[in-house]
Amino acid sequence: MSRILINGWFFHKPNTGSGQYLRLLLKHLNNTDPGMEIHVISPLPTQLPESCILHVHNTVDRQINKFYFEQIIVPRTAKQIEADVIHVPYWSPPFKSPCPMIITIHDIIPLLLPEQRRSLIHRVYTSITVAATQGTSHIITDSNTSHDDIVANLQVADTQVHTVHLGTDDIYIPHQNPVAVKKVRTNYNLPDTYVLYLGGFQRHKNLRHLLAAWTWAEPIASEDCPLVIAGRLPKKPDGYMYDNLPDIANELGINDTVRFIGEVKEEDKATLYQLASCFVFPSSYEGFGLPPLEAMACGVPVITTGSGALKEIVGDAAYLISDPVDARELGAAMISVIVDENLASDLQERGLIQSSKFSWEQTVVDTLQIYRQAMS
Repeated sequence: MSRILINGWFFHKPNTGSGQYLRLLLKHLNNTDPGMEIHVISPLPTQLPESCILHVHNTVDRQINKFYFEQIIVPRTAKQIEADVIHVPYWSPPFKSPCPMIITIHDIIPLLLPEQRRSLIHRVYTSITVAATQGTSHIITDSNTSHDDIVANLQVADTQVHTVHLGTDDIYIPHQNPVAVKKVRTNYNLPDTYVLYLGGFQRHKNLRHLLAAWTWAEPIASEDCPLVIAGRLPKKPDGYMYDNLPDIANELGINDTVRFIGEVKEEDKATLYQLASCFVFPSSYEGFGLPPLEAMACGVPVITTGSGALKEIVGDAAYLISDPVDARELGAAMISVIVDENLASDLQERGLIQSSKFSWEQTVVDTLQIYRQAMS
């Protein structure tokens, strides 16, 4: 029986990309290979899939304790349970490991984007992470784009880095549940039609440019079709990493047609996508780009950019804008999808076909193969 220890730090943070990845990985690893025993080390008690074995090390969610958990607790637990492999499903490996170590690097944004390097503690943490990466056996990443970035910037061998595309969870389908529709419309005070953004609020997501673009699209969309921005707004926008989006909307005079609906529960996300007239995602860089793929799987026309891995993931199934900071181009794209029913229908059909190419079943098959390579 092979024993895999997975770092479960992000399991209790489902609204982060790393948290979503970990939850879906464990869900689909569950009972996949009876010859592998999946152990998870977590800082909090949590409910795992039934075949996973939980180990808890209570800690406070602060940066120094996170570092201690990653560098000390994870390898110590691996030694105690005699693990054959450690898998850290985000970019923060320990320096020393008692067994072969696999990490998942979704992207290397902390190295590529200047706003990520402003904080001293982030620069130190990133430097430690880069150095510790040299001790890993295998690196999993989400796209060929991230694969090339990792090889170019981290001084690791090309053969050490494996592209394993993510998939969409099976809740993301075009079919609407009437009970869920009523609940989501009521809980989030949603109109019959709206343009949707759902994702993070870091500067490279270009939400300030989306608001500027909305000044062009607003007269066409009207109050009956507002721009809905979903997600928990940053508590302390600094104008550098995070913008104060409500203030920007106020300055642009678009308060009446922009709605900030706050954090969305995981079980509500599919319905939120399904009810949208279109989904817009003007990011300047993504290591994969899961929200556009989820929206496609829900039968929603998608507007995004060709930046980072986005073109690799959406293919020809999305309306691609060439410049994510060009407000007029983005505004024209939203107008086109809203008013042109044929265009919207074509994007819907293409999106369903494209999203069907990505499955978590295949993600897990590929991941298990890398586990076996590390143990061989």
